[in-house]
Amino acid sequence: MTDSVTEPTLQPEQVAAYLRRHPDFLTDYPDLAAKLTLPREQGAAASLAVYQLQSLREKNAELEGRLAELVAIASENEALMKRVHDLTITLLRANTPEVTARSVIAKLSADFQTEQVRLVLFGPATLPPADWLVHVPEGRGGMPEFADFLAHHEPIAGRLSAERLYRLFGQRAENVRSAAVMPLGELGLLAIGSSNPDHFQPGMGTLFLKMIATTITAALTRARDIG
Repeated sequence: MTDSVTEPTLQPEQVAAYLRRHPDFLTDYPDLAAKLTLPREQGAAASLAVYQLQSLREKNAELEGRLAELVAIASENEALMKRVHDLTITLLRANTPEVTARSVIAKLSADFQTEQVRLVLFGPATLPPADWLVHVPEGRGGMPEFADFLAHHEPIAGRLSAERLYRLFGQRAENVRSAAVMPLGELGLLAIGSSNPDHFQPGMGTLFLKMIATTITAALTRARDIG
């Protein structure tokens, strides 16, 4: 037998014999040591070195898992940021309240993979009727279900009560399992619904929801002032 370990027909016994003749092999190839599965115990006494190596390997695997998770999150955030940017560009091109409102619904439905979108506007009706549009002439007072939400000016996400869902989505509320609701200043609010109960969750970050709400509020205000 030669000392080469690259032969395609090597048997475990040959590998073991080679390592016995070269006890410093893993010193020259520390990356291989980190990947080998070593026993924690030999007989009644545990090897401290083996235990430490195994612990380091487990920590390394944990860190690799966290890194992969962070990379995935970063990729998702990058994609979401691009959608927000595209939404902003589209709204900058809109020059009337109706075009602006329709652009909001179209972009959110297409780019943000949402099944139900509702634009709730306070005050007298200024846009033509649409299945995605909810007019509330009484303003904030006409939506007591969302009094606390409107008072805090912060987006909410998760599973809403049946009362709130019906107020936003009407007869289609039964198909909404989770939702995100964003305040639009004094103009009203925006609601996005999904049939997936985990699509919107209470613990999710609201940064992008705030960005979307701010962009839409500015676009609607601009279109109203121009009109």
